[in-house]
Amino acid sequence: MKKIEKKFYINIIRSLPIVFLYLLVLTGFDLSFFYYDINFSFNFVYLIIFFFVLKNPNTLSYGLIFLAGIINDVVQNYPIGISSVNYLLLCAIAAFVRSRMILPNLFYDWMLFFIAILIVSSVNYTVLTMVFEIPIKYGVLMFSSILTALIYPILSKIFNEKVLLILRSEND
Repeated sequence: MKKIEKKFYINIIRSLPIVFLYLLVLTGFDLSFFYYDINFSFNFVYLIIFFFVLKNPNTLSYGLIFLAGIINDVVQNYPIGISSVNYLLLCAIAAFVRSRMILPNLFYDWMLFFIAILIVSSVNYTVLTMVFEIPIKYGVLMFSSILTALIYPILSKIFNEKVLLILRSEND
């Protein structure tokens, strides 16, 4: 009986990133608040996707990420496929970094996440303004990207200590 309970617990932990990703996408949740008339916002979906594709790629498949992007487009009222392209571009960058990285380091992950966010935000801005002619304030987009990159080490520490530790112990 104890083995069945352990297997059930491990399956719950294994599906936690998927549930968390879809919960964020379905609710359209971006933590944003105003402080002295400045909008501070973080994009947690980028954090979840980059971290789990980089550290444990078996938890999130590209098909699930693509579907999450389609759902995000419907919820956020964007043209269908924009978020999917952004998410898959972020996945491609994380997969490239994972294949080239010899020794994992939080600082390198953080800097590469910042570069990936800048690339994804630039593609997002270019496609939405030039192709679909949707007005976007580039300053707000860049400020949001920088704040998202600044929050990465905190969430990385939390995910490393809680989720990845349990997933690694499962393989032993």
